[in-house]
Amino acid sequence: MLDGRTRVLVIIGDPIAQVKSPAGVTRALAAQGRNAVVLPIHVTSQDVDAFVRGFSVAKNVDGIIATIPHKFAAYAHCATATERAHFLTSVNTLRRNADGSWHGDAVDGVGFVDSMHEVGVDPRGKRVLVVGAGGAGSAIALALLDAGASALAIHDADAARRDTLVARLASLGRAPVGGGSDDPAGFEVVVNATPTGMREGDPLPVRIDRLARTAFAGDVITAPAVTPFIEAARKRGCATQVGGGMFEGVMKRIVAFLLEAGPLATAEGREATR
Repeated sequence: MLDGRTRVLVIIGDPIAQVKSPAGVTRALAAQGRNAVVLPIHVTSQDVDAFVRGFSVAKNVDGIIATIPHKFAAYAHCATATERAHFLTSVNTLRRNADGSWHGDAVDGVGFVDSMHEVGVDPRGKRVLVVGAGGAGSAIALALLDAGASALAIHDADAARRDTLVARLASLGRAPVGGGSDDPAGFEVVVNATPTGMREGDPLPVRIDRLARTAFAGDVITAPAVTPFIEAARKRGCATQVGGGMFEGVMKRIVAFLLEAGPLATAEGREATR
């Protein structure tokens, strides 16, 4: 139904070719009766602020989805945000407020936990290692604590970023939180929340020979569909969830957020389908 009444959303990232959100969210919005399209836009870190400022003046633009590495930068453009987004200072989805400003949320983490439940894995009471303290890793770590993980370790090549996230999560007092390493021994849930595995020849995010055969291994990468980490974990007999599975959980959360309020939730948004 692409026409002059089509509502426009974008997903911004660097790189962008790997993302599945444009088609998935467009189909999901269409299923809800919305004449809307999600467009992938390749924006570098140095240009993201200028892009968002310029893009925001368009009156038929209702949403922005942010992927690597723009989730922290996108938060800076939010006039309002959810409690978890404020805690993380990061968002992956923005929708319009009534005055045209942006309201943001970080749904990567809750979407990932949803995807774990889809494959029959409950993080409650489990020891968790999250590799990556960026936007996705931070959101996933918080969501796993909220879901009842008994202990959490964060591993990141950037020690300062890791320690900052550890301190913030530990301040919640929900479970012991500390720095981790590439040794997954003793952990029941191991999550790769980094881009490691997107490129041929990338090292594995953890020492696979130390991964318990009873552990759950999850990845955020959607291309390739099965990363070397997930493939190696499966050979050890581990339960796994690929990035595409996480994407399904996150996409449902994104669409629910977009339809909860803002232009796409209004009669005007529904009118655009007619």
